[in-house]
Amino acid sequence: MEPVNDAVAEHEAKSRLNTLIAITVALLATFMGVCKVKDDNIVQAMQQAQADRVDHWSFYQARVIREEVARATADQMRAQAAALPAGRAVLTAGAARYDSLATAEAAKKAQVRAQAEADQKAYDALNYRDDQFDLADALAAIAISMLAVTSLTQKRWLYGVAMIPTGFAILMGLAGLLQWHIHSDTIARWLS
Repeated sequence: MEPVNDAVAEHEAKSRLNTLIAITVALLATFMGVCKVKDDNIVQAMQQAQADRVDHWSFYQARVIREEVARATADQMRAQAAALPAGRAVLTAGAARYDSLATAEAAKKAQVRAQAEADQKAYDALNYRDDQFDLADALAAIAISMLAVTSLTQKRWLYGVAMIPTGFAILMGLAGLLQWHIHSDTIARWLS
């Protein structure tokens, strides 16, 4: 009668382990799904920040060209005013107008540059969070693979090992969701 009880106990132990694995995989997959939605939104915001940055730097370059053209035109008018005394007043007034235009373009150029730099900072901040979600996704995939092997081999200790990447996946996912300042660089420092 003893071998039957051992077989039943072994079957119940395997069943409990498989149930634990199934629950862990279901919870981890659900958490990954939530993180994926947020990560996709962050990627869209990154694309917008990148497009804004490119647009602002292009507009900055246009302002640089406008400023240089206005300064060159003002210099030309001053040179012509020196050579043509009869039209000096008109040319000097025109040069002053172009100097004023160049000064205005320089001020606008500084504003556009500040916008482009702000766009870069926004992109970098979003990229930081995107990296957190990417690492969470990779760690969760490793954990799920390890849980699958655990289910096949029925090695209880392997479940414990699989909890290591699971824990780090949850940590990085929460860091991305809650904007914690934990990054893959931080984890690399912890592990080294």
